[in-house]
Amino acid sequence: MIALLSLFAVAFLAATPLPFNSELVFLGLQAAGWGVWPLILVASIGNTLGSCVTYGLGRWLGDRRDHPWFPLTPDQMTRAEGWFNRWGLWLLLLSWAPMGDVIVAMAGVLRVPLPMFLILVALAKIGRYIALAWLGAAAFGA
Repeated sequence: MIALLSLFAVAFLAATPLPFNSELVFLGLQAAGWGVWPLILVASIGNTLGSCVTYGLGRWLGDRRDHPWFPLTPDQMTRAEGWFNRWGLWLLLLSWAPMGDVIVAMAGVLRVPLPMFLILVALAKIGRYIALAWLGAAAFGA
């Protein structure tokens, strides 16, 4: 049980701006004989909820665009909005990838509707951990 709670915590933190990596914990537990479906479920839920924190931070920052400490200049914000609008909500399917936290935060800044955000991010996270479990099974011969 402690192992699954640890996986949840690391997966959660990995989806926030904090520098964490859930893949090593996931693969370590898989190599230790844990069933892949409980690992996929726990990691996906934790990672999706962590993305919700990043989305919330983006929404909070979005309300402060006029402050001098806002991390993007108006020109950068215009470019980012154009990029996001060009590719649309489907970018959220890349929320699992490196720099995915930027996409998630931008979705918050641009106020993507929460239900659509949750569906796309959950699909991305579940797919990520299924692919990781498949790679782990290939590597560990399971």
